[in-house]
Amino acid sequence: MITEAQRRLLDLGYWIRGADGKWGDSSRHGLIAFQKVERRARTGKLSVSELHALKTAARPAPRERGFAHIEVDLRRQVLFMVDADGTVSKILPVSSGNGKPFEIEGEMDVAVTPVGRFKIYRKLPGWRKSPLGLLYYPSYIVGGIAIHGNPSVPAQPASHGCIRIPMFASEEFSELTPVGTQVIVYDNTLP
Repeated sequence: MITEAQRRLLDLGYWIRGADGKWGDSSRHGLIAFQKVERRARTGKLSVSELHALKTAARPAPRERGFAHIEVDLRRQVLFMVDADGTVSKILPVSSGNGKPFEIEGEMDVAVTPVGRFKIYRKLPGWRKSPLGLLYYPSYIVGGIAIHGNPSVPAQPASHGCIRIPMFASEEFSELTPVGTQVIVYDNTLP
């Protein structure tokens, strides 16, 4: 059952390490991304019901086509890597801004991930220490907001505004998205 589920996740574009028959961190994140896209309970637990849902699902369609880009759906908490031909090639779960107030350097702010059209303008390899915590392979899209690896990518919004992605995909994501890559962040209200 595990290998079959992993193969199906890969066929649908969910970013996991492979179909090795071992249900590890990347498989769990892949299933959570699937559950988010399909609006199912976000458990990360493989069951007969989830396997059936995987078998009958289709690869999700991007919001926009015609150019390679990244789409981040804040409502569903997922990231789509979209190829130039309009195919969603890789899907990751994310955790974005939680909407709660927080203090940084004596000032109060609210943890919001901005919506809009951005371009990756700066990238750093490895770990980066920021005033709000550690970021792994950050790709900055606006101000101090980045898409970056984090050991904690819960199924709901939990960050100060950045877009967290699972650690296992962070370095490769950085390699696949050069400076200038377009990033569209939406919450289903962006035209």
